[in-house]
Amino acid sequence: MSLKLRKNRSPAPENICPLSKCMALLGGAWTTEIIWCLSAAPRRFSELRVDIPAISAKVLTARLRDLEKKGIASRQVMPTSPPSVEYSLTALGAEFLPAIAAIAKVGDKLKFP
Repeated sequence: MSLKLRKNRSPAPENICPLSKCMALLGGAWTTEIIWCLSAAPRRFSELRVDIPAISAKVLTARLRDLEKKGIASRQVMPTSPPSVEYSLTALGAEFLPAIAAIAKVGDKLKFP
């Protein structure tokens, strides 16, 4: 016997939940790890590959492009020979750091077998 679904008598919310907005920005796999690595200092692509060895180049490229598109990270082409690219956090990206640091603090306390 299943329960009957009640009719929702409350008005539909006009705004999306703020948490949903944040999670939409951080929603990709490896996104928080990339932001965490960029929090220390601007990093080149190859440095990020060393920082996060389990990520593939294809996924890292996709995540960096997505973060740049959303305004969380910025990409700067360095005038060197050969040209290199450096990624850094924007002001918006830096606003995520306290939340990510709090999650990392809890992660440090967890004990895995």
